[in-house]
Amino acid sequence: MILQSLYEYYERKSSIGEIAEDGWIRGGLDFAILLDIDGNILDIADFRERDGKKIIPREFHLPNIGNQSVKHSNSGKDGNLLWDNAKFVFGLGAKGALHLQSMLDSLNQWIGETNESDIEAVRKFFQKGIENSDHFKPALEHSEYGDILSEGNAKVSFQVIPSTYKMVFQNPVVKKALEKTIIPLQEENSARCLITGEKDQIETTHPVIKGVWGGQTSGGCIVSFNANAFESYYKKQSINAPISKKAASRYTKALNLLLSSKKQCIHIADMSMVFWAQKKSTPFEEDFSSFFEEPDKNTPDKNTQKIRAIVESIHNGSFIKPEENQYFYILGLAPNAGRISIRLWFSNTITQFAENITRFFDDFSISKPSFEPEYYSIWRILVNIATQDQSKNIPPNIAGEFMKAILTNTPYPASLLQLALNRIRSDTEHRVKPVRAALLKAYINRYYRFHPSSIHKEIKMKLDKTQPSVGYQLGRLFATLVKIQNETNASINAPIQDRFYGSACASPVTVFPILLKLKNHHIAKLPN
Repeated sequence: MILQSLYEYYERKSSIGEIAEDGWIRGGLDFAILLDIDGNILDIADFRERDGKKIIPREFHLPNIGNQSVKHSNSGKDGNLLWDNAKFVFGLGAKGALHLQSMLDSLNQWIGETNESDIEAVRKFFQKGIENSDHFKPALEHSEYGDILSEGNAKVSFQVIPSTYKMVFQNPVVKKALEKTIIPLQEENSARCLITGEKDQIETTHPVIKGVWGGQTSGGCIVSFNANAFESYYKKQSINAPISKKAASRYTKALNLLLSSKKQCIHIADMSMVFWAQKKSTPFEEDFSSFFEEPDKNTPDKNTQKIRAIVESIHNGSFIKPEENQYFYILGLAPNAGRISIRLWFSNTITQFAENITRFFDDFSISKPSFEPEYYSIWRILVNIATQDQSKNIPPNIAGEFMKAILTNTPYPASLLQLALNRIRSDTEHRVKPVRAALLKAYINRYYRFHPSSIHKEIKMKLDKTQPSVGYQLGRLFATLVKIQNETNASINAPIQDRFYGSACASPVTVFPILLKLKNHHIAKLPN
């Protein structure tokens, strides 16, 4: 279901030109080498763009010969067609000669002899470089970009001056050559694809997924088999899970596009979460991240306005038109060595997800100081129950369990309550912050919503003196006793909340009589 939904997303995006077609891959380029028709270096064009404080490469649809992985093998012989990192383009490093030759071999194998002057200029560039490495000096010793290129990691392609095409790989001859990536059906390694249902050539090693938070920079795979123990009926590698080469390439492109999106990917604790609508773009798809992300410090009210809009529209029944109520998919991913693990997967109608999210915000609504945010983000809730209020201490699985409860409208995990109580007990400076109080309210109300009790009434946003819950009233009494002690001796080293909080929760019948006797001593010291 997951891969099939990603495959459908590829088809949706490719129909409007927002994702690379078969034989191409979406990727970034840092520089273009400007060549004359004889393959000599004229200058370097910088494609890098500033994104906030980061400098990022410009996105292109790049040739992907043989649907090979973007991640290079150790052979040094898998150069890309008309683009690659500087190690391959300039033949750098211990395997520099192999890298450079593989770039020329790719060009000869996929394009061959042609009358296109721009393609022939690139061929001459490699041939001259193989014969004499000094041919690359104008780039590697460039006054502005030479040091960056010499490191070998920058992604590089070519422009020829003069030429009709901005980039050499945009020549129609290249597109025609890439039709070779459509491999004729052969009986060996052929089977019925689990995604398309058609008999096709099966991909033995799936392309890598890049962009998962905390994962390897080289990427990882969702589908992979790397040991004999995983083989069934002598089916090696990914033949165990028959996905055609075409389908594997497409679902990978779709997922990589989602992970690189600022609007359709959010990071919660150690999990990367992507989401998309089934048929077409919707406001819910564009706004979904704002429901859970911590708002930007420069625009703190931006997310609040979107959340308030969806909450109000759900309550008044004006949220969505019936014809737009399509299915919506949510996929949570987490790194696991060289693989990527599925942390969560949900599919439901947009209306149902919107109602469940609204219930979450209703659960966490509470009376609080004006400087507190109107709606709490997932990150703010989790970080306030983590040790020392640091995000690095958020337990790895709690984010997935919490999101599952929100999106499916089920009881919040018991571990969430336990973490909140532990943090209240250990945080002697702040104790019950508004966000922690909101969490306790949300947990208890949702628990009793699914496990009704005649002695419990829903906890309100403010103090409820008519609440029949014994625990609620004992909590009020305990807070009063703490207040009495603070009024008479605020500097005491061991206040009752430190000494008796745990035991008062566990054995109130034993502890409260003691506390009620002690309070008489403090009341006697109060000023008249």
